[in-house]
Amino acid sequence: MKKLKQEKDIQKITQYNYGFNEGERSIIKTDIGLNEKTVSTISDIKNEPQWMREFRLKSYKIFKDMPQPSFGPDLNFINFDEYYYYSSGSDKTENDWDNVPDNIKKTFDRLGIPEAEKKFFMGINAQWDSTPVYENLATELSEIGVIFTDCDTALKKYPDLFRKYFSKLVKPDDNKYAALNSTVWSGGTFIYVPKGVVVKKPLQAYFRINYKQVGQFERTLIVLEDDAELHYIEGCTAPSYSKNNLHAAIVEIFVGKRSKMRYTTVQNWSDNVLNLVTKRSLIEEDGFMEWIDGNIGSKVNMKYPSCILKGDRAQGNTISIAVAKKGVYQDAGSKMIHLGRETKSKIVSKSITLQGGTANYRGLAFIGKDAINSKARVECDTLILDNDSHTDTIPKNMVHNNQSQIEHEATVSKVSEEQLFYLMSRGLTEQQALEMIVMGFIEPFTKELPLEYAVELNKLIKMDMEGSVG
Repeated sequence: MKKLKQEKDIQKITQYNYGFNEGERSIIKTDIGLNEKTVSTISDIKNEPQWMREFRLKSYKIFKDMPQPSFGPDLNFINFDEYYYYSSGSDKTENDWDNVPDNIKKTFDRLGIPEAEKKFFMGINAQWDSTPVYENLATELSEIGVIFTDCDTALKKYPDLFRKYFSKLVKPDDNKYAALNSTVWSGGTFIYVPKGVVVKKPLQAYFRINYKQVGQFERTLIVLEDDAELHYIEGCTAPSYSKNNLHAAIVEIFVGKRSKMRYTTVQNWSDNVLNLVTKRSLIEEDGFMEWIDGNIGSKVNMKYPSCILKGDRAQGNTISIAVAKKGVYQDAGSKMIHLGRETKSKIVSKSITLQGGTANYRGLAFIGKDAINSKARVECDTLILDNDSHTDTIPKNMVHNNQSQIEHEATVSKVSEEQLFYLMSRGLTEQQALEMIVMGFIEPFTKELPLEYAVELNKLIKMDMEGSVG
């Protein structure tokens, strides 16, 4: 009886809170499937310059010929003809919530986006399926030259600046899903921070996949000139469907000399989303790049945020967490590529597996022959909450000079009966004791989040864990 009640509790409390659907609004949608006609139709809808149309068609040819990744989860089950590659819920981007279409506005209201904008952010961009529906930037930032818009607008409004950086870090032939994004990309975020400008509050983008079987393929392109600072936060959710949604994004970040960039992701997709993204940054002399990467949902997640430490004394950090419950395969990690002298990097990876989930760390620490006196450190820790879950640590560490060093450590542990008994003897319930152990385990990650995100993340993880012991 106890086990049956526990299973019912798990089913009730682990229900995905963001899987609601206020209506599948789509005013423009391409036919299902992917072919050259679909690619050209997307370019026609957007009224793009000829060079972008040619870029898309060339990328499509690369995509067709490129195999699935040879590592990680098997993706051969994906049928690319089962998805819609462009779906627009609105014919324009608003800067006033009152003008956003009602069902879209109601969805974002339930997600708390307008309230969060008022309290915490200096700018926000909200995307629904393939297109942004709302964006706003604080007046004081626009007056000093900060650009914050979607990539479709940047392509037309700032063509030279956009083309200078677009697809320079992640080219279409990088991997199959980079080629797919390059073929059908839409929306996303473009940010430009001029030299010496410090953005004191975060800018945020929020991505919502809403239409059934639709793919979302945003681009994020961020450029910080020298001596600039920025914190960018992205969040994402999707309704729960019986069939999969496909998300394949590209992020390219350029960090100038002595600049500081923090990119925070709180990815909370529903468990029918295939999340297959490529994120890469280039850091110049004395620059600093930090990825704060949270992965809670999705059916399959493959994500390895990367830093190319090009300039001398450049630094890169990644702090990540992956939570995998039943039906979830997390294959995530980070890549640090040291090219400049005296460069430093640190990867801290935390993963939690429960209810038969799989969470793997996959990463790279590479120190080139000219990266003299460089240091890289990798810490991988996994907490397994039952006997049915699985985890692997798959690091690749390479040093090509004898004046640098790489440190790597990995731990895999289970919550023991002794730990639970000790805490329960102090008056805690079994579930409270488990939550205390897990919250302490992920503390290096949550302490880097803004308070409201840390509270939300802790709540999500506690919900996933409910009834997992006993």
